[in-house]
Amino acid sequence: MKKKDKELGMDRDITRRDFIHDFSIASLGLALPAGLAAHAASTTLGPGPAHYPPVRTGMRGSHPGAFEVAHALAREGKSFPAPADIDESYDLVVVGGGISGLAAAYYYQKRFGPDARILILENHDDFGGHAKRNEFHQGGEMRLSWGGTMNLEYPLFSEEVNKLLAELGVDIETLLEGYHFRYGTGPKGKHALFFDADTYGRNELVQDFSFRVGRETDLDASIDRFPISKESRESLKKFYARRENVFAGKSDDEVTKLLQSISYTDFLKKYGGLTDEAAKLFIKVTHGYAGVGADSLSAAECIGASVPITHLLGSPHLSGSGATDAGGDVAMFPDGNASIARLLVHALIPAVAPDADSSNLALARFDYSKLDEAGAPVRLRLSSTVINAANQDAGTRVTYINDGRVLRVNARHTVLACYHAIIPHLCPELPEAQKEAQKYQVKRPLLVTNVLLRNSSAIDKLELSGAYCPGRLHGAVWVVKGVNTVGYSHEWDDSGSVPIMFWGSIAPPDSSVPVKEQHRASRALLLAMTFEDFEREVRTVLDGMLGPAGFDARDDILAITVNRWPHGYAYGYLDLWDPEWPEGEAPHEIARQPHGNIAIANADAGADAYTHVAIDEARRAVGELGGR
Repeated sequence: MKKKDKELGMDRDITRRDFIHDFSIASLGLALPAGLAAHAASTTLGPGPAHYPPVRTGMRGSHPGAFEVAHALAREGKSFPAPADIDESYDLVVVGGGISGLAAAYYYQKRFGPDARILILENHDDFGGHAKRNEFHQGGEMRLSWGGTMNLEYPLFSEEVNKLLAELGVDIETLLEGYHFRYGTGPKGKHALFFDADTYGRNELVQDFSFRVGRETDLDASIDRFPISKESRESLKKFYARRENVFAGKSDDEVTKLLQSISYTDFLKKYGGLTDEAAKLFIKVTHGYAGVGADSLSAAECIGASVPITHLLGSPHLSGSGATDAGGDVAMFPDGNASIARLLVHALIPAVAPDADSSNLALARFDYSKLDEAGAPVRLRLSSTVINAANQDAGTRVTYINDGRVLRVNARHTVLACYHAIIPHLCPELPEAQKEAQKYQVKRPLLVTNVLLRNSSAIDKLELSGAYCPGRLHGAVWVVKGVNTVGYSHEWDDSGSVPIMFWGSIAPPDSSVPVKEQHRASRALLLAMTFEDFEREVRTVLDGMLGPAGFDARDDILAITVNRWPHGYAYGYLDLWDPEWPEGEAPHEIARQPHGNIAIANADAGADAYTHVAIDEARRAVGELGGR
């Protein structure tokens, strides 16, 4: 029987629901733009000492207060009162305080000197963009998790990215040694597959089973527990048992074209012999990083995603990552790439944490009151949404809204480190071809929800390290422990409080439509969901998964942080949906062109959703600015 809200603990006051529900654009004075008073900014625009966003729970990411002004501009075409010029002058204004924006400020200092005056404007109440730190405190202990961009793809780093990280004190080998989290595998926990009662008629936790690579003790016995038809179960058994090359006799080019022209789920049905029902089980495996299901990705694109495929292409292994591990070694900070953002901020504004360095960074509590101090070479102004950036004879001018005030500041240079699709609304003077190219890249929605549990007793009893949930909102659930690096320690044998991370996206209503339309539909669904919707979802999943082991959703959930990213990962071109362009003519290459004293830096500009791409693009953008 489906549990009622009260049985799940929905009546427990662990969040700020009143804030979430009561916030509206009217609270910014923007319901009627004419009523927005334009007046000069004070010298203390930054937050006070008590402002420490990493500990905030409830709705984060695109939270209330972060997106309303941008939506008023881009969606509704609202006009705003004339801005007030503030008594500040800068060499550089950076629009966006994510990793690319912070890196742009860093590279600007390197190029123009440490005395360069820089203002970073960020629409959220915290810096880092998708590199979001989720910090929990319970029983005198701190637990960390991440709310967006996660690990470092160190084998792919350019020489310049390696150089920057070295300057920040990042040691990849140290991170590898101290991190025993493997996206669902660990030294003591095992991966599982969770079928939920709402979708499959009953709750069924199939333990010691990795859906991606079929890692199990008894494959057939595990599959027999799947609450699907006998026909579908038998097709899965045969699929996992096969070892052959379904394209034997074809050339490498022919095989590549075939794999690029068929979706992964269609490949499973046509060449793997799976039923429709069985193939659907794999759809959400890719949600967390692609923003769409495996039915919208080519079989070629899924080879590197650790899903079973290569055993039908002549390999003895089920997947491209090998037969026994779903992830391999991970170079990662305890709060994901939020530490990279923190290191960049510390390098730009040392006063935020005078004693912090790469060895103790995880434990450092930043003083946010130091981010925007008058007279400092670099100032980072939070909760400030830019509505216009324009060239002028002496440089640039940038208009933004902070605390209901329309303000304008002048600078020699401006770097737009926000996502491409918003730039045409901020900078209408750009050439039409460039604006159209920027609109082509539709960000992939992303959802990361962290839940702090009172203890790990149920998890330990079930020997869980993670699970895939093919029928639920989040496609994957991970136990976040096994971390001992940069001053932080949360080992696998610690039975105390533990963060559980839910990772995924929102399934679009129709996966047959073009992928960009899927992203837009998923974005609308994300924005329409309330915090209570997300809370009910995670409580339901945890109750069904852990309840048989003694977990009580009413008492054992201490905090929930929803990191909602409707504009999430950068748009990457996909085999089934995008053409191939000649070099220099792809949308992202046209979109990132400098315009006068305005340059563009973001992961969109590299058409890939990685931290190192954001850094590389920041360096390129700063290099395109004229000398002073």
